[in-house]
Amino acid sequence: MDMYKYKKVSDDLTLQIQNGRQPIGSRLPSIRDCAQHYQVSINTVKEAYRQLEDQGLISVRPQSGYYVCHAPSNLLELEERYVSEEKVSLSGISCFLAQIVKKQMDPDYVNLALACPSGENFYPIERLKRLTAQVLRSQSDIFKSYTLPPGSIRLRTQIARRSLQLGMFLSADDIVLTHGTMEALSLAIMATTQAGDSIALEIPTFHNLYPLLHNLGRKIVEVPTSPHTGMCLDALEELLKSQSVQAILTIPTGHNPLGFSMPKSSRRRLAELANQFQVPVIEDAMYAELQLTEPLLPNIKAFDQNGWVLVCGSYTKTVAPDYRIGWLEAGRFRNIVQQLKFTTTVAEPALLTETLGLFLENGGYDLHLRQLKKRYQQQIDTIKSYICRYFPIGTRVSRPQAGFILWLELPESIDTLVLFHQAMDEKILCMPGILCSADKRFSHCLRIAACFELNPKMLNALMRLGELAKNMMPVQKDNDQIPTNSVG
Repeated sequence: MDMYKYKKVSDDLTLQIQNGRQPIGSRLPSIRDCAQHYQVSINTVKEAYRQLEDQGLISVRPQSGYYVCHAPSNLLELEERYVSEEKVSLSGISCFLAQIVKKQMDPDYVNLALACPSGENFYPIERLKRLTAQVLRSQSDIFKSYTLPPGSIRLRTQIARRSLQLGMFLSADDIVLTHGTMEALSLAIMATTQAGDSIALEIPTFHNLYPLLHNLGRKIVEVPTSPHTGMCLDALEELLKSQSVQAILTIPTGHNPLGFSMPKSSRRRLAELANQFQVPVIEDAMYAELQLTEPLLPNIKAFDQNGWVLVCGSYTKTVAPDYRIGWLEAGRFRNIVQQLKFTTTVAEPALLTETLGLFLENGGYDLHLRQLKKRYQQQIDTIKSYICRYFPIGTRVSRPQAGFILWLELPESIDTLVLFHQAMDEKILCMPGILCSADKRFSHCLRIAACFELNPKMLNALMRLGELAKNMMPVQKDNDQIPTNSVG
């Protein structure tokens, strides 16, 4: 399939929608008719329509066709949608997060909220058991001494080797093992900034970053963010020129919660800005190995010139949640990171890190990763079909380019904090979008993770959540509406 051809079709249809030649509610030509019109293959048109779905411009109506459901905005308008002066307190965010965490421990609750894969099918449990036994046989004294930073050389060597797939040339000597990505982020923040400094964030962003930065005494500067391409680098550059921020924290791949992956050109530019202004970029690469499209996008770290990019990764989402093994390559901040690690949590357990290193070393991880990606693709498709069927008309949902986080924009009349409490009453946990930002413009949004077993209990909970949302909609006088749920 010619990439240029499908983009040409997609761009032309976007222009038609933008100038009103294809108004909202109108039916697009069938895939076959469109292919004949543009003199391209059916697969090319399918990909073009898929691109339009991803942008929220069209939606599919089963057994009817594709319909225009949204007119495109220019980038500035998109960014303005994601910035507001109305804020909620950080204490309120922490309170709601505490409620979700507490209730998820209750087996009576169905958890659609937190992004922690649950179920044996997501982890290579039997392989890990065998590898753990193998490590114990070969290193019987592994329990008898402290492991000191930077940690297992076997695992760090494998992390460095795998980094080549993401465009990075890392040295095992420069990698520090951490207690998951959260500790890696904490160490990176403490190494690069001081209390009172300001850190630039995408908006919305990973919900734990707000309390983390608050607890570390750092200020937050929210940068306008496109839901398709990420942080507005023009706005960021102005902040850097004015010396308004002392560090940048970004989730460029499989952004949590928006799902986008920053384009390669933007990654390069961000690394160049870091070098130009000598401001560190902290890259949360949690989902970099869980990219669902090929070829893999390189990390921002791949374009690092003088050690101003710090990259954080983890195997919590792909191997075993209880291992809590993450890592950090801190560039020019390497030495201070190693000191901070030693004075906080000292080191990671040798048995776990050696077992993981062996898993990566023998090729088992690559097979597991391929299976995991395929499973997430299937899960995402299933959950999207439920959203399209059971959630209110007008609901838009992202297509994650990596990972398994879905971002829902419900009709603006729906307050998802109210929905959160209604769902809690029925023992269903969801995450209101406002927890991913202090900005009240996200009060109609939801974050749902596609990393749970799709058993009847979970699917019924998803269906019920959609019904609760529908019940919050104003009564419609016209019952002959065209469904406009945008599902990629």
